Amino acid sequence: MSALPAIAVGIPLAGALGIALAGRRPNLREGVTFVTGAALVAATAALWPAVAAGERPRLALLSVSPELEIAFEAEPLGLLFATLASVLWLVTSLYSVGYMRALAEHAQTRFYACFAVSLAAATGVAFAANVFTLFACYEILTLATWPLVTHHGDDEARRGGRVYALLLLAASIGLLVPALVWTQAAAGTLDFRPGGVLDGHVSPGAAGLLLALYVFGIAKAALMPLHRWLPAAMVAPTPVSALLHAVAVVKAGVFSIAKVSVYLFGPGLLSEAATGRGLMYLAALSIVVAALVAARQDNLKARLAYSTVSQLSYVTLGAMMANVPATLGAGMHILMHAVAKITLFFCAGAILVASGKTRVSELDGIGRRMPITMAAFTVASLGIVGLPPAGGMWSKWQLALGALEAGEGLLLAALLLGSLLSLGYLAPICVRAFYRTPDPASARTIGEAPWPCTTAIAVCALMVLGLFAAPDLLYRLLEPVAAPAADTMAAEAPT
Repeated sequence: MSALPAIAVGIPLAGALGIALAGRRPNLREGVTFVTGAALVAATAALWPAVAAGERPRLALLSVSPELEIAFEAEPLGLLFATLASVLWLVTSLYSVGYMRALAEHAQTRFYACFAVSLAAATGVAFAANVFTLFACYEILTLATWPLVTHHGDDEARRGGRVYALLLLAASIGLLVPALVWTQAAAGTLDFRPGGVLDGHVSPGAAGLLLALYVFGIAKAALMPLHRWLPAAMVAPTPVSALLHAVAVVKAGVFSIAKVSVYLFGPGLLSEAATGRGLMYLAALSIVVAALVAARQDNLKARLAYSTVSQLSYVTLGAMMANVPATLGAGMHILMHAVAKITLFFCAGAILVASGKTRVSELDGIGRRMPITMAAFTVASLGIVGLPPAGGMWSKWQLALGALEAGEGLLLAALLLGSLLSLGYLAPICVRAFYRTPDPASARTIGEAPWPCTTAIAVCALMVLGLFAAPDLLYRLLEPVAAPAADTMAAEAPT
């Protein structure tokens, strides 16, 4: 059992090698992709009973020095992220087959191999036992996804790839590395521990500066103003956009911020950190501003990209509030947003494959020709807004409770305004698709995308609905993560 987290990281790496060897035989190559994805799902599922029982399977692979080691450990928050990545990778693989073949994309072997390496890195981030391991896997994720962002190889792709790589690497080297060195010097360890390791080792003022280094150094979380890499990366194929926005990259960012907040700082120090309140309000501002920008985008993928910037800030805000409902809400929103957003991007890609349309203004009546796709788009939109019967309701409910418990009326207002704005930029797409009259010249030639795409879309839409019915499972898994916050609140309560 202790080896399973490391095995889970190794499975996609082995899959990438198999994909490369099978490159001349597309059916075999894609078969290797599916088998690898299924194996990763099985490995993460096997960890659930032990972690739910309070165990923390751990394996140290390599000691770089007495203070630095590459080690993997399964804990509740990481297991949630790893399960999310593995399940959605399997669905994305099915979608990719239909998408890549329908558009006759080039370099498909490189595409699938880099996808597998990216999932290995994301799984490594999920199961990282310390900040050093998280940093190593985080950087590998940046490098492995760069060929995917620049997949088309044209000038636009190269420009987008430069912004993507330079901004993420500059933030990591300039901010995240100093944060790691400071943490090691102050606490004597980089291990993730419940309740945090920095409390008592740094002053609230120093903790505030260190927290800012981590939050901005983890630029994959796309907190404004370090969000520009995300719209720039929209030049990538739609399965890559789904990977960036839902499966691996941005989720690795907000997950890392949540893990650092919970297991390095702890709720006590986090509540005392000098910049903690300012970062909360910056996250709230990002929620609103990015949603306003999203509403102005006519390009469908660009609208969804800025929506992601807005929605990720919900997780950052929850992590910064550091109370029980906010911590639960942040962890749940990683999952809820991922499933809903991957559905939306799948729908955008299906529309491109079936009709060649990329703009919201071109979607009049398309729901009549693509009813499965646009019905799924509507369901996923409910998940982003936070309305029943979609699972996103529960994460936003917990975040709102966290804002109330913190006594932060402005943060609660930002949460609610963000949801209203998301309704404002998603609902018109659904109305346009089903209630506007289609263009007669093109409507007759449009139908649903190839069955692998449509099947993946339907599966993800059902997952959005299913999460509405199963919040208790997530509560029980994440309760140990929120427990230190509960203990801190009890200690601070007046007697």
